[in-house]
Amino acid sequence: MTTARLALICAVASSAVGARAAPSRTHRLDPSPTTVAWGHYDAASKPALHIASADALVVRTLITSSPERLEKAGVAPADVEPALREIHKSVTDKGPGGHILTGPIFVDGAEPGDTLEVRIDKVDLAIPYAYNGFGVGRGFLPDDFPYAKTRIIPLDAGRMLARFAEGIEVPLRPFFGSIGVAPPPTMGRIDSAPPGLHGGNLDNKDLTAGSVLYLPIYVPGALLEIGDGHAAQGNGEVDITAIETSLVGSFRVAVRKDLRLTWPRAETPTHWIAMGMDRDLWSAAKMAVRQAVELLVSQQGLSKDDAYMLASVACDVEVTQLVDGNVGVHVRIPKSIFTRARPGRAAP
Repeated sequence: MTTARLALICAVASSAVGARAAPSRTHRLDPSPTTVAWGHYDAASKPALHIASADALVVRTLITSSPERLEKAGVAPADVEPALREIHKSVTDKGPGGHILTGPIFVDGAEPGDTLEVRIDKVDLAIPYAYNGFGVGRGFLPDDFPYAKTRIIPLDAGRMLARFAEGIEVPLRPFFGSIGVAPPPTMGRIDSAPPGLHGGNLDNKDLTAGSVLYLPIYVPGALLEIGDGHAAQGNGEVDITAIETSLVGSFRVAVRKDLRLTWPRAETPTHWIAMGMDRDLWSAAKMAVRQAVELLVSQQGLSKDDAYMLASVACDVEVTQLVDGNVGVHVRIPKSIFTRARPGRAAP
């Protein structure tokens, strides 16, 4: 086989659809002053890592808090992660949000109009503690709680439980609250808190190990960022935080040339998930339902009328979170209701 012929085959293979192919390389990205984006998604950000489509990726993220706040709440100074101290000490390019996100990660071959498929293979606890807290003017009930409070929550990795208080144990289902790509360049630097067309701070507790997130791509390389680790969360996230902690995630990331999305979408082993985000809860719910109808039409070949009916009789509309500027609503579509395969439909 000629060198030119081999190069052509390799080029075609590298642009193949989906993340189901075996990864050619595994990369690891740990948080440091030069490998995080503090509080923003931005098309102008400098990549911290380059990977190829279908490569495997291991990412460590940091708890969304300061060392001082953690120590004041009861964490021993020796238990505060050195990387958190160094980032708080050294990083000056920060904001407008507060999340410390690991990245950006440049995915070779990703172009505007493509979709980034992020397969979440594994999520591990990185530290044995977490926190929950609210602040003045924050959360869903700021008038009821006009003060700040933080609780340190021990995590039992062996039993996968959080010891919230005496006699109260919360099952752990760790996930990353924020997985997103750079927004369109015209939007400039955006706050890491409100979720939107770029994904970002979705705070969707279904995005645990075994799930897949699909994100529209707006800039070359996509510029993926990951952070805001949660050991567990209730839908709504009403006081503005979950069981906040540091996590290590294993991912497979691929560029989907066959999939054109206008809004983030996800799937789990049992459900497809359509999403809506807006300043107004009513508008976010309408967006999520419209996205569910569109998914059922495009993926399952239903008529628009049948998709609307099916969403009403078999799908669940749920509040994702109520506290991040843009509120979130998602529609869970059970895969089990489809009793026969529909060939020729691209997932999700």
